[in-house]
Formats: sequence, structure tokens, C-alpha cells
Amino acid sequence: MASMKIKKGDMVRVVSGSDRDNEGKVIAVDRKKNKVYVEGVHIIKKHTKPSMMNQTGGIVEQEGPIDISNVMLLADGKVTRVGFKVEDGKKVRYAKATGKVID
Repeated sequence: MASMKIKKGDMVRVVSGSDRDNEGKVIAVDRKKNKVYVEGVHIIKKHTKPSMMNQTGGIVEQEGPIDISNVMLLADGKVTRVGFKVEDGKKVRYAKATGKVID
């Protein structure tokens, strides 16, 4: 499986869809389905039954999945593509717009 260019904790901007131009932090990445969950973006309402964890039940708002192709990484306030290169024997991600190493 190819390595993912977006990781948990990255700041991203949505580039297409109904939530276009919204920014947020990546909460989770689903590698099998190529989806990401972004904080405060694509809020869905989920109807839950009462349980031991949630005594009242009701309607809960939570983040829904967004396809990974619809988000781009934010580096220094600019959206950028992500590339890989080897530095000091380690594979690192870098921002193609600025050339800076991300991690």
C-alpha cells in the first residue's frame, strides 16, 4: 500500500465539495477507504440510542468522512502538494510549494 500524504494532526484545507475553503486539523485517517476526518468540517447528525456511555441518547453531531483527494495540506498558510525525499537516510515529507520539510 502506498504511503499516505496526509497524516493525523496535519492542518488541511478542503478544496472541493460543499465544505470548500474550510480549514481544520485532521482527527483521523482511514487508509482502507482513503478518507480523512477533519475537525469542524462535514458535520453530520447521528441518532443514538441511550446506552451506558450516553445515558440520554438523542441526536449527536460529529465529523463525517471526506475523501482524501478533496483536501490539501496547509504549510505556512498556503495549500501545497506533498512530496517525499530522503534526508540523512530517513524518508521525509516536504511541501512542494515551499520546499520545506514537514516532518
